[in-house]
Amino acid sequence: MSLQTLNDILLAVCTSGRNRVMLQKQALGWVPISSTELYRDVVGMARALELWGIGKGDRVAILSENRPEWTIADFAALALGAVTVPVYSTQTAEQTAYILNDSGARVIVLSTHSQLEKVLAVQDQTPVRQIVVMDAVETAHAAHMQRLMLQGPADFDSEFDARARSIQSDDLATIIYTSGTTGTPKGAMLTHGNMASNISCSLDGFSMGTKQEVSVSFLPLSHVTARHVDFALMCRGVTLAYCPNITHLPQALAEVRPDIFVGVPRVYEKIRQQVIAKAAGFPKEAIYRWALSVGRAHRAEILERAQPTALAWKIANRLIFSKVRAGMGGNAEEFISGGAPLGRELAEWYADIGIPIHEGYGLTETSPVIAVNNPRAHRLGTVGKPLANVEVRIAEDGEVLVRGPSIFKGYWNRPEETRTAFVDGWFKTGDIGNLDSDGYLSITDRKKDLIKTSGGKFIAPQPIENSLKLNPLIGVAVVLGDRRKFPAVLISPHFPVLEDWAQANKVAFATRADLVANPKVQALYEGIIGELNSNLARFEKLKRVLLVPDEFSAADGTLTHTFKVRRRGIEERYRPLIDEMYAKADFRPT
Repeated sequence: MSLQTLNDILLAVCTSGRNRVMLQKQALGWVPISSTELYRDVVGMARALELWGIGKGDRVAILSENRPEWTIADFAALALGAVTVPVYSTQTAEQTAYILNDSGARVIVLSTHSQLEKVLAVQDQTPVRQIVVMDAVETAHAAHMQRLMLQGPADFDSEFDARARSIQSDDLATIIYTSGTTGTPKGAMLTHGNMASNISCSLDGFSMGTKQEVSVSFLPLSHVTARHVDFALMCRGVTLAYCPNITHLPQALAEVRPDIFVGVPRVYEKIRQQVIAKAAGFPKEAIYRWALSVGRAHRAEILERAQPTALAWKIANRLIFSKVRAGMGGNAEEFISGGAPLGRELAEWYADIGIPIHEGYGLTETSPVIAVNNPRAHRLGTVGKPLANVEVRIAEDGEVLVRGPSIFKGYWNRPEETRTAFVDGWFKTGDIGNLDSDGYLSITDRKKDLIKTSGGKFIAPQPIENSLKLNPLIGVAVVLGDRRKFPAVLISPHFPVLEDWAQANKVAFATRADLVANPKVQALYEGIIGELNSNLARFEKLKRVLLVPDEFSAADGTLTHTFKVRRRGIEERYRPLIDEMYAKADFRPT
């Protein structure tokens, strides 16, 4: 399919005659939405927006969990030439108000009664004049989206189609606010052409679309990666099953049994932690370790997508590996990771159990995919080769620079920041990386995250943190040490596993603060760090461990919505504890 705009996707899908474009979980099970129903719903919603004066260039916000109405509202706005502004469902009223004000959104489409209350609390501080609610909520403050959708036509509307086709590739499609690991979120302006050019080639090398595949849409559509993936899969004829709440993901996977699994690294990490936890104790742990050694011996075959035929592999697969895949639905043939660095060790673990994960890389500003591994070109430890529509080069200081038709138009209302985001026409990603002789791209770390100790040594924290996160006792690890005498690490434990360990080792505690302060627990984590240090360069070795009694989340601002660490925010939150740790340290260089 030759894509010029996102409206090309809508019209292609709606004229496909498919019985199952989407699946939605209802009381009686998974209910399909056909291409005809999708068209009716989009046109019905678009007509309502038009009646409210929404036209080309106007901003429409969407505040919702993943569900068909999210995509329907998106398509309806895009068809009119309006600009979609996604808002994360977990954002506070104040954060939501900031985005609504900054973008100038006059209409907001939201999901539930609780989201409605959140917006009503700040509406008078924003330009919003019309609210649409997806759920059947009895309210005088909002229009009901279900009623609006059902007012769409039973047949095709030539006037609507012509208007959708009149939108040009240079027209603004969406303003996506960056997750803001540092500083105030900025609205990245992506045109129809930016996203369409990226979608056109991001799945090159994948064979999906040759049969009636299904994928579960659970990564938040407010994030560019999830939205891009859903658009791309729809183009390929893949059915999308929407899972609004990630806690319901295991059930959705078991019921839908998807052919394609797309996740962020944190999801893959949690699955691995669960496998390790279930393998605890004799003889399960011995069987698990043996199976992994068998898998490791056949890693090359798996990465080449060849099914090992050795008897040991077949036994390991039956005892362990097949059960892991069953927990992910049991039917997936393609596994993709994006949104944050996967980490080589995690990728190796999955390859060893028979699951090659195709890691990709990109940013909101790049629509988002810059590079991705695929079944035809896969190299472990890299993020794959750059897409056909972009050029990548490495600056003298190691920063990854990129240019091409998928690079964003700029930051909304921020001309100076737009200007400084480019150098000689190349977008500065802010990531440090390298291209090998075969054209595979590797990402080392965020440029701003590099730690420079007071001794002048640079430390890349992400590889160290990724190694630590593989331990089932660790939830989140943050390497410290910028402008300090030595590197250290702040750890938020994986409390379910730690609490089980404490019970088994007769460590009494009343609160999590008691637990992390216990000398036995401190010694446990110091041992983990000591083992890691044996594989680090002398200047990288972590000299102190700071355990905190808190779990990090996007809701409290310590993680982004794709579970990346908000490093500066965490350091500020625990500044007194960090300062105290360094003040007490009796550090002697070794």
